[in-house]
Amino acid sequence: MDYEEILKQLKSLSDSKAVAGMARFGINPKDTYGVSIPVLRKMAKQIGRNHLLAKKLWTLGIHEARILAGMIDPPEEVSEDQMEKWVKDFDSWDVCDQVCSNLFDKTKFAHKKAIEWSKRREEFVKRAGFVLMATLAVHDKEASDKEFLKFLPIIKREATDERNFVKKAVNWALRQIGKRNLSLNKMAIQTAKELQRTDSKSARWIASDAIRELTSEAVRKKL
Repeated sequence: MDYEEILKQLKSLSDSKAVAGMARFGINPKDTYGVSIPVLRKMAKQIGRNHLLAKKLWTLGIHEARILAGMIDPPEEVSEDQMEKWVKDFDSWDVCDQVCSNLFDKTKFAHKKAIEWSKRREEFVKRAGFVLMATLAVHDKEASDKEFLKFLPIIKREATDERNFVKKAVNWALRQIGKRNLSLNKMAIQTAKELQRTDSKSARWIASDAIRELTSEAVRKKL
């Protein structure tokens, strides 16, 4: 499937009702066709890995084309410069989350960018930093606990950000780190308890939600 065929197929699958529904969930409707993630995954499987095609699809600026680009780009061919260019284009939480979890967290720059982006002011760049922390906790089986302990002071520092897309990603990162193993569970709960004692509404919400999950019977049993 080449570039023209992909674009034609995406247009043929456009659904205005789906776009309206996505907008209600905070997804930017601009340049969006309303194609579902399962359909995009099926397309990605048919296309296969293709770095040059992924970069070309990204330049279209179309919502689904960018998610698809993240699905087909080989992680080993992604440069740090490309990651910086793409993250600046994030304009919706789902593009951010899909590209980070399908591609960026599998690159050799993932841990570095998680830390760097967490300091940035732009809402979706900062979100990307914490989404990387969350998805690395799930996908990077080889990383040591030390790598994730580095993230906890950052989570504590940025938990006061009241912006919805940021605080939810901070919460996600804390929960996923705490579900990685018993040792990190203990440290994540400790971080959450420290956040509970702050005067930030956002930090207290992050803490309460994380503690509820990390101390649950289901998580304890799994760990």
